Amino acid sequence: MSGYGEFALVYDLLTENVPYDEIAEYYHGLIQKHGAQGRYLLDMGCGTGNLTLRLADMGYDVIASDASTEMLTIASSKPNHGNVQFICQSMTETELYGAVDIAISTLDSINHLDSFADILLCFRKTAENMNSGGLFLFDVNTIYKHREILADNTFIYDVDGVYCAWSNTYDPADHSVTIELDLFYENEDGSYDRGYESFCEIAPDRFMLTDFLELAGFEVVGMYEYLTHDKPTEDSEKLMFVARKK
Repeated sequence: MSGYGEFALVYDLLTENVPYDEIAEYYHGLIQKHGAQGRYLLDMGCGTGNLTLRLADMGYDVIASDASTEMLTIASSKPNHGNVQFICQSMTETELYGAVDIAISTLDSINHLDSFADILLCFRKTAENMNSGGLFLFDVNTIYKHREILADNTFIYDVDGVYCAWSNTYDPADHSVTIELDLFYENEDGSYDRGYESFCEIAPDRFMLTDFLELAGFEVVGMYEYLTHDKPTEDSEKLMFVARKK
């Protein structure tokens, strides 16, 4: 996984339309629905902390991890009204001083891992740092979304002070999408500086994810169409998993 340094600089601007309040409430609702036994929560791949801080405001004691120091610098600079500890760790190297009751990975962070083997390793490291009976919740982009929505498309974002050309390259062999960002930052004099970021998203299917969770010591207790409590369909763009540590 890359450092996402350039991406970190513009991440909040490019995700202004993300319904963070709704997503935080959705995760909180599923945690309650499936009966978490405590409030100690690990947020893996926390990025710039937009969901992390909202969950802390809901009363969770949060450890928030990310592999990008740039993302964490931005996250830790935001007002922290709850109890959040930020740590620099990748999702495949999670190592905590104590066990948590809940672990989450939001906004398709699982797709950003480098390989299917890393997804299994992430699940195993999550289980190692979780109390028995703890809940693991994550959302993930589907093969359908990679093939039909992201595909070989290009998206243009023109927001205050930043112009971004977002180009995708879809690989039908493994359903991965390579994403390239050409970034232009406006200076005070009206000139622009250019930046560049590239990363890849992989797309495991739901059966692989279920198998990996079982291998890691979890039992799947819920699988939903994202932001709903409905069963997923073949054309679901995003899935929500809830698993319990055995």
